[in-house]
Amino acid sequence: MTGTGAKAAVEWLASVAPDPDVCRWEWERDPQGIALLPAGKRWDVLVLPGTLGRPTLDVLTRLLDRPGPVLADFGDARTSFFVPPGTAAHWLGTGIRGAGQGTWIAVPYPGRALGGVRWLIQPDGRGTLTDPGVLELAMHEAAAVRGARDRGGAEG
Repeated sequence: MTGTGAKAAVEWLASVAPDPDVCRWEWERDPQGIALLPAGKRWDVLVLPGTLGRPTLDVLTRLLDRPGPVLADFGDARTSFFVPPGTAAHWLGTGIRGAGQGTWIAVPYPGRALGGVRWLIQPDGRGTLTDPGVLELAMHEAAAVRGARDRGGAEG
């Protein structure tokens, strides 16, 4: 990510903090580069198990020029998709957790690759989010391909 792109992403992310200036200052100086930011203002987050999340991301990148931001956690156990605010309150799905209004998420500083929690797709700073309907379709396709593979089918 270019310096200008990273700066725009930092500004967009920090804008939801109770005090964006303090958030940015601390975030930029934290050697781990992690900030806790509230969900539900500019985005919600849908957290998928890694076994479904990574294949879903593969499908999304074939369907869209640019999905919204996507995080992976330590060991790729979970993949988190940034979606429009309000999505988490209405989302139903076995094994899928939603972070919306009243929740906080650990967010790495854009442009830093430290391992641990990291960006698979960094925010663009313009507010691009993944459409929940497209995400749901991608999840179904990823699950179908995985199911066919598990059954010994030729798909995927």
